[in-house]
Parts: sequence; C-alpha cells; structure tokens
Amino acid sequence: MKIKKFEVGPLLVNCYIVYDEIKKDGFVIDPGDEPDIILDFIKEEGLNIKYIICTHGHFDHIGAVKEIKEETGANIILHKADTDIYRNSAQVALQFFGIEIETQPDPDKFIDDEETLMIFNKELKFIHTPGHSPGSISIYLDGYLFTGDTLFAGSVGRTDIIGGNIGQLLNSLNKIATLPPDTIVFPGHGPKTKLEIEKKLNPFYHEIF
Repeated sequence: MKIKKFEVGPLLVNCYIVYDEIKKDGFVIDPGDEPDIILDFIKEEGLNIKYIICTHGHFDHIGAVKEIKEETGANIILHKADTDIYRNSAQVALQFFGIEIETQPDPDKFIDDEETLMIFNKELKFIHTPGHSPGSISIYLDGYLFTGDTLFAGSVGRTDIIGGNIGQLLNSLNKIATLPPDTIVFPGHGPKTKLEIEKKLNPFYHEIF
C-alpha cells in the first residue's frame, strides 16, 4: 500500500491518494482543489479509483470532487451529518472567502460510525469524529489514520464556526486515542505525526488526560 499526498488549493489542504501498487486499486481522500494534478497522478499510475472519501463537507476539502468523480466514476463517501455543509459549500466559499467552486455531486454513500469497507484485502474503518463539523470522520487503515480537520500535528481543527463544538471535538480526540499508539496520523493540513506523540504533546489532549 502506498500513500501520495498533494497540498491543494489556497488553504493548502492535504489530499491523499491511497493505492495498492500491484492491483492498482485506490481511493482519494479530500480532493479539495487542483483536480488536474490529482488526475495526472491517477493516470500516470494507471489507478482504478473506487472511492472519493470526504472527511467533512467544508469547501476546501471537496472542491475537486466533481472533476474526480467525472473522470474516475468513483463513489463519493460522506457522513450524513455533514450533508448540509457539503451542499452549501459553494455558496460559503464565495460569500466568505471569495473563492469560486462548483456545486458538487450528491454523495453515493453515507457512512455510519464504525462502518467498514474492504479494500486491498484490508479493512477500511470509518470513525465518526465530530467537533470541527457535525459529520467529520477519521479513516483508519492498517496502522494509518486520516483525521481531516479533527487532529493536526500539535493542534486541532477550528470549532468557532457553524457546526463546530469543542466538547464534541475533545470526545472525538478521546475516541481515537484508543487506537494503537504507533498509529501514523495523516491530517487535513500540515505534516504527518504519530498518535502517541499527540497524546503526549498536543495541548488539546491535555484537556482530556
């Protein structure tokens, strides 16, 4: 299994392509912008993209979903609690940030907490981690955790926005703290980290432990 990261868009969102280098199956997490560079990599590697997974519905994480969907036919996955945020993302991007994105296609599948899918003969697990948004999810696969804007290296996502809730976020941090300590964390912004490092040094974990 390989993981390719792109920093896309004006807010430098981490978009990840996770794929099996032998079978060539893969999925994309948070294609927020710059679809051309994402699609160029998919074509160069000859990948069969099965899923487009949105960790949440904010515009900076979903801005290129439409283009990736059109080119790959992949199923769009979202937690249902972020449906309104997802559908209103184009309006919010223009009104508050002056950024134009297209209205994105409806999700193909709404996932629930602890729901799993099989890919690469491995279990892909969805963990509902609200706080930054009502439907934020983290994705666990084979020792790797993709946290969107729930957990960053040394920080967390904002909760002072519509749908944000610091109490829920702290509960979500507590929830993912039960994963193995050597879990590699790939956040929605910034560098990767390890769960054991965040539990020791992240000031928001100090609110819990």
